Amino acid sequence: MNFKGTLPTLILEALEHQPSHGYRIAQRIKDRSEGILDFKEGTLYPALHKLEREGLVSSSEATENGRARRYYRITDSGAAALARDRAEWRVLSRAVTTILGEA
Repeated sequence: MNFKGTLPTLILEALEHQPSHGYRIAQRIKDRSEGILDFKEGTLYPALHKLEREGLVSSSEATENGRARRYYRITDSGAAALARDRAEWRVLSRAVTTILGEA
């Protein structure tokens, strides 16, 4: 996994404990990264749609405060992919930290 490919993993993580709509997913990522990762609609929704096509998330419409929203939910396949991505990220992160720590 490279840094550029982390958005799908971050989306899956945001959905791990509860379904959510796109704006809330983006806010969760932004809040948890202390404002460093701020994905806009033009980046977030294509990634959500790709995850849905791949069967890693599913979606359904619901009304919230009188407004129709599309809620996304992680699937069993998505949870398995998230577990693999986490393990891969730990290995990659340790390697980069080791290299940069030597500089």
